[in-house]
Amino acid sequence: MPKNDAIDPELVRELANLVTETGLSEIEVEKGDLRIRVVRRLEPVSVQVAAPAPIAAVAPPPASASSALAPVEPARVQPGTVPSPMVGTAYLRPSPDAKAFVDVGSKVEVGDKLLLIEAMKTFNEIVAPRAGTISAIFVEDGQPVEFGESLLVIT
Repeated sequence: MPKNDAIDPELVRELANLVTETGLSEIEVEKGDLRIRVVRRLEPVSVQVAAPAPIAAVAPPPASASSALAPVEPARVQPGTVPSPMVGTAYLRPSPDAKAFVDVGSKVEVGDKLLLIEAMKTFNEIVAPRAGTISAIFVEDGQPVEFGESLLVIT
């Protein structure tokens, strides 16, 4: 590798700091033949998914509570939720002009293809872990997803 193409450790540090400061999970820069990708490992986050409720049913926090200092109760995942097994981009259809693998109301059997997640230029099939009916889809076609993020619900 020619000396002028050497990786600059200071640039890597700057990118790592930028990722941390902005809350991004990764950043990639490319200049000529040099490409640097910095990825920050995030702890999986549990997401609470609830049935839609009227706005009036949601109570505001007590006036004395400080939301910045109040302890956060761990979220619970709705039964039947299919989480993302990886970070990537979710695709609900095999190609832009094709029909979606599943829709809300679709009946699925164990092993049926639900969607694809592209990670590192590889398309990974996400299949039904149980038989049932798709009752909710939380991602849109082409949406980035994180590890553990709820993709859909099979009831």
